[in-house]
Amino acid sequence: MRCLLVTLFSSVLLSGCASTPQDPSGTWINQAAIDAASEDGNLREALLAYGPNLEWQIDSQRQLARFSNGFKRDEGTLKRDAKGLLRVHFYGDAEESLNLQDDELIQAQSATWPEQRFVRAATPGPLAPVGSSFEHALYSAYLGGTWVINEGLGEGGLVLFQADGSVEGLPGAERYALCLAGDCAAMNGEYDSIWLQLGEQGQSWLFEREGDQLRVFQAVNRAQVNEMPDYHKGQQRWLLEQR
Repeated sequence: MRCLLVTLFSSVLLSGCASTPQDPSGTWINQAAIDAASEDGNLREALLAYGPNLEWQIDSQRQLARFSNGFKRDEGTLKRDAKGLLRVHFYGDAEESLNLQDDELIQAQSATWPEQRFVRAATPGPLAPVGSSFEHALYSAYLGGTWVINEGLGEGGLVLFQADGSVEGLPGAERYALCLAGDCAAMNGEYDSIWLQLGEQGQSWLFEREGDQLRVFQAVNRAQVNEMPDYHKGQQRWLLEQR
């Protein structure tokens, strides 16, 4: 009888060790960067501290993995090694290691990136372009809610920044986009910037967010004609306050 119990117990242990690894398929976003930006107000500093990568999309069935850092998007082949770690191989010799730990997808520190952590995105669906799930979550958390124009054109009016990049109530704008990385970040230096567009016309503005207040400034270019733009704060255009 004792031998039978030992045999059964050993079988349970072996079956547990051989259990199928958790499927990482889906969209994963850098929620830590979103939380830091929402709490502190400085978007650029939050992205530098917790980025640079903002989103992963993983398709285990097709052995594909995509990532976005707000400027660059890349796709690699996905394989699981003998230790159960996920290896993403990109064109050339580039490789990243991913691992599921509890409810997080952890990107291991490498020669290119620091360790970064991601959580599953709620929306939009799996067919959304890579990077858009992070943007939706960021826009909702960072600029969501109702804003009132305390100073500037349209004073007294209400402004709504939608998660899909549309804006209502801000004179001269129907779309917006926050600068996350790339050329716009290089041109803005230490400042955060927002692109406002009406129809086919648009331009960059610099902004500062502190608590429930959002100040939007003209972006003054101090660079020469043959140089990359170098934007600095100009005259304040709007002062918005979140209700």
